[in-house]
Amino acid sequence: MTEHVKPRRVPARVAHLGWMSADRPARAVYLALVLLIALGWVLFELDGGGFLGLENVVGIQQRSAALGIVAVGQTVAILTGSLDLSVAYLISLTSLVAAEIMAGGDAGVVPAVAAALAVSATVGLVNGLVVTRLKVHPFIATLGVALIIRGVLDWRYDGPAGSVPPSFQHLGYDRIGPLPVSALLWAAVAVSAWFLLSRTRLGHRIYAVGGDAEVARLSGVRTGRVVVVAHVLCSLCAGIAGLLLASRLGAGAPTVGTDGGYDLESIAAVVLGGTALAGGRGGVAGTVGGVLLLAVLDSVFNQLEINSFAKDVVRGVVLVAALAIYARGRRTA
Repeated sequence: MTEHVKPRRVPARVAHLGWMSADRPARAVYLALVLLIALGWVLFELDGGGFLGLENVVGIQQRSAALGIVAVGQTVAILTGSLDLSVAYLISLTSLVAAEIMAGGDAGVVPAVAAALAVSATVGLVNGLVVTRLKVHPFIATLGVALIIRGVLDWRYDGPAGSVPPSFQHLGYDRIGPLPVSALLWAAVAVSAWFLLSRTRLGHRIYAVGGDAEVARLSGVRTGRVVVVAHVLCSLCAGIAGLLLASRLGAGAPTVGTDGGYDLESIAAVVLGGTALAGGRGGVAGTVGGVLLLAVLDSVFNQLEINSFAKDVVRGVVLVAALAIYARGRRTA
């Protein structure tokens, strides 16, 4: 008789090691953030500005919210060993879908939000299925989907379209005390993702698949399903960011995602936060620090009126330095 071996469930303790290994890089990015804030404060004081003033702090929060939401979703995808290059075009598409439905007034807000999230989930499902069923590398798969969305945008839209009612614009501009509503939305998304990754079976499986997909499969994890779910969650975060940007613009725009560079910027924030591009190590806490680091860096650049070329050079140097430090730390660990 043939002996049947029952697949083993991935132990939560073992799958959780990837989350635990994120502690050191997360601490490093927050230390760098504190040092950058101190440097920014000194430079602002010398320039006659107030770096820690309410206006600047609120501005940093508002500017980082959309990128932060996208980066949280990108973190989930990267932890499985995948990534998503379609998020920038998806942001543009969802902003337009939502704004066109909302053009009828307040009655269209709920259907618009539902439609935008449905479109996002569909794109994420397609990304996940192309990666898992067709065995296409995530870089190529999501780039191909991005080009399809770009074609749709170029075909249907020449410029901004639709309109967002004032009631929905509160999402992008209102504050509760010193905290913008957009920042609270980002915080809610980040906390939800943190809970998912660190406290649920799906989160443990995401780390297991990113750490070693074959071992996870032999342990009974349906690795393909985990990757598909991760892509759907990533796309949903991009859809939420599209809704947020539509509320700020008052309309949908076919270039709002690409102009913001949310595809590469989100990956950069994730990497700065210590999440390994190979998957299995990292977490949302580091990503939040990476996003804030980029936002504070932009604030310092704007105050000092540094040109865009120099900004890109400094961002590139920071990213490469962070990767080198993390790689060296893993070799010596």
